Amino acid sequence: MADERLLEPGLNPDDGPIEEGLRPHQLVNYVGQKKAVNNLKVFIEAACGRSEALDHLLLYGPPGLGKTTLSRIVAAEMGAQIRGTSGPAITRPGDLAAILTNLQPHDILFIDEIHRLNRTVEEILYPALEDFKLDIIIGQGPAARSISLDLPPFTLVGATTRIGLLSSPLRDRFGIVVRLEFYQVEELSEIILRSAGILNIEVDRDGAVEIARRSRGTPRIANRLLKRVRDFAQVDGHSLVSRSIAAAALDNLEIDALGFDNLDRLFMDAIINKFNGGPVGIETLAAVLNEESDTLEDVCEPFLLQSGFLARTPRGRVVTRSAREYFS
Repeated sequence: MADERLLEPGLNPDDGPIEEGLRPHQLVNYVGQKKAVNNLKVFIEAACGRSEALDHLLLYGPPGLGKTTLSRIVAAEMGAQIRGTSGPAITRPGDLAAILTNLQPHDILFIDEIHRLNRTVEEILYPALEDFKLDIIIGQGPAARSISLDLPPFTLVGATTRIGLLSSPLRDRFGIVVRLEFYQVEELSEIILRSAGILNIEVDRDGAVEIARRSRGTPRIANRLLKRVRDFAQVDGHSLVSRSIAAAALDNLEIDALGFDNLDRLFMDAIINKFNGGPVGIETLAAVLNEESDTLEDVCEPFLLQSGFLARTPRGRVVTRSAREYFS
């Protein structure tokens, strides 16, 4: 299942507190996403120069690319406190009201999976974002009355893997929208070498590049694979992780040279051999593979699309010529 996969880009229990220790805490230490980081530097410096809260910020992109890390860095660079929650955790308007009324001036409110906010809760958020006011109703029936509470200037940082599921009114209230891209091998190599230094793992640059090549353009996966390669190297008595040692370890984990694992191969095999290359619907593929359709959409498809091996059409998924050649 997806929660057991090393290549699952979301957090899993094995990441734990070690994941926290590997996160950079300043923009100067943040590797990759150069365009986004450079723009954020300008926006943060300008807001600090005016002694204002940063405009509301929306971060979107596949999981594991650093949305949570970037939100914490923004708070640190602004010299502000960050308060975090997630869309599914805010179930009632009262939950949101409690969070908003406890904010201090220029605080950062981070909402992960913001596309999963309850619509009733979302509507209460609109005046808070635009006018820093909270409109709440007290009482019921004829005795009910509406009151408006002033809120301190704050910054909402929303993170989502599915920007298309955000309603237009909510999306339009973000003054800054940042799309995070998959990382290049060179960028991931730098992240792996930095993480290795923190974890006291001896890795040469070729070893880091080999791990980076198989990390699906995702820092979280790169750090996870680094720890698993370390395990193989330790048990086999190697003090230094070289390219050959990293390759052997990842081959044992059935992660190929491009970063595809067994689920990816089953996914592509189903389209190529069972449905003659497609088109085929995602629900049909989920039934064939005995997986949730959300798992296939969030875990398998983004990297396959990025790699040019898969195409989405109105009629369903279709493999490309490159995919036929690679997976045949």
